[in-house]
Amino acid sequence: MRFLVRERLLGFGDDYWIEDDRGNKAYLVDGKAMRLRDTFELKDTRGQVLADIRQKMFALRDTMVIERDGEPLARIRRKRLSLLRNHYRVNLVDGTELDVSGKILDREFAIEYDGELLAVISRRFLHVRDTYGVDVVRDDADPALLIAVTVCVIHLADKEREDD
Repeated sequence: MRFLVRERLLGFGDDYWIEDDRGNKAYLVDGKAMRLRDTFELKDTRGQVLADIRQKMFALRDTMVIERDGEPLARIRRKRLSLLRNHYRVNLVDGTELDVSGKILDREFAIEYDGELLAVISRRFLHVRDTYGVDVVRDDADPALLIAVTVCVIHLADKEREDD
């Protein structure tokens, strides 16, 4: 499953669609403006909220939290003690850990579970400017979760770059 994100539209407080590989709208990112922290909702085409995503306010390191149906689902933050600056850890509430690494700022990275590839994020094969693809490579993976993780990791990396 491939999804296309047009990066020039990315911005918290703005709404934008994520399309499937046939150009059909698949997910709506509904940005919430005028908040103290970065917040948005990932919705399906019917308007049903699939995930609430927000920045954790009081954390030692920048952290994003994904919730589903009002319950915590995942916490994303840069991996501590990593030689790679672009290395993030996703802790799911069930104890599962996902690893995100690669060239986050270049939109060339992967999401893995226990060394097994779940999704590849890349703009390598796309000819549309400011667009990157999210290729979910496992049929049993949760595409909405992987897209939410992707947007969170990119947001955290971009924010860290701005702070430098």
